[in-house]
Amino acid sequence: MLSQFTVKNYKSIRDELTLDMQATAISEHNDKIIQDKDGEKFLPVSVIYGPNGGGKSNVLEAIHALASKVLRPLCATCDKNNCAYKARKIPAEPFAFTEESRSMPTEFEIFFRTMAAEYRYILHVRKENVIYESLDRIKMETGRRSALFVREGNRIDLKGTFSKFRISEDLSETLPLLSYLGITYKKNEIVNDVLDWFEDSIDFLNYGNPYQEMKMAIAKSDKIKELVLKMIREMDLDIEDFRIEEKEEDTVEVYTKHIVEGRNTELALSQESSGTQKLFGLLPYIVDSLIYGTTLVIDELDAKIHPLLLKHIIGMYTDMSVNRRGGQLIFTSHDLSTMNNDIYRRDEIWFVAKGRGQNTKLYSLVEFKGGNGVSVRKDAKYDKQYLEGKYGADPYLRRIIDWGKVNA
Repeated sequence: MLSQFTVKNYKSIRDELTLDMQATAISEHNDKIIQDKDGEKFLPVSVIYGPNGGGKSNVLEAIHALASKVLRPLCATCDKNNCAYKARKIPAEPFAFTEESRSMPTEFEIFFRTMAAEYRYILHVRKENVIYESLDRIKMETGRRSALFVREGNRIDLKGTFSKFRISEDLSETLPLLSYLGITYKKNEIVNDVLDWFEDSIDFLNYGNPYQEMKMAIAKSDKIKELVLKMIREMDLDIEDFRIEEKEEDTVEVYTKHIVEGRNTELALSQESSGTQKLFGLLPYIVDSLIYGTTLVIDELDAKIHPLLLKHIIGMYTDMSVNRRGGQLIFTSHDLSTMNNDIYRRDEIWFVAKGRGQNTKLYSLVEFKGGNGVSVRKDAKYDKQYLEGKYGADPYLRRIIDWGKVNA
């Protein structure tokens, strides 16, 4: 489970910003949040709105960039299907519009939870070189906090259970210590727990190759295919079944089965609408996330899918009888039909916009205060007020209308 992510000096993000998946103490939809075994409460959904060019995608890409930096060194020996995409190279590009930021490192901080513990991992990178790195742990059963390592420049301080490890004297400046431990000490219980989260508990959906994505997702489990079929049938898409046929050079083709007037007809997925094609690339990941309780990160989830389908997907994550394992969905969107208090809590709605220096700002609806210092009411017309520019991130403008109204 993702608890919190913070990034500074990455692409359009100049100043530190934080995407917080911890539920705030507000009164709406308290039956639609994830409660962990220690009583802490987390959001199953977070959606980011804002104008094109405002930096929505960069917020999500920053999470991917951190995961990629950790996983790339492990990918050569990884036999998991989605490792290559998750570990593709994403350079940590600093904010380009000031001389100071161009010379400073990109800073990442992430809090995440496994069944055993909550971890805080910090990584600062400049031109691919690791400048600073640390890992802390809070054991879930006892609440005991302990530092595991701190790396600053060439100095490495191993703590607690990690103090017995031996680190190569010629450790590469570009190699995260966490990745090195994954290569050298993968059998260690804590190292394995941390890296399993990066490898298996957070996914980034790539719409570039829906056929390959679908093959990878469905290959995990027949149960996933069964649930995907059930969802497709509930959506009245007139698709009764589908199959995947492997072609040469590890390519695949997907065929859908239709029954029209009692006759069976197969179509290649490429003959279906773009919306149906995207749906086939999307649903296996949604089902996988709900079954296994993983965090799914998707840029522009609403593109090419019907608003009713978007509402249906969100509803599965916020229905705790369906989302029993604590799956999370984090996505960007332009769709306003779902921006209302029937679907979202105020802390699940986020906005981005650019300040006067072209720097991206991120803030949630629950922390926004109007010019009179009053918070947004839970029964407000979120979509109407957003279109009127009352939340600072006008959907049709690239910049913040009046940043002074945002209590960030």
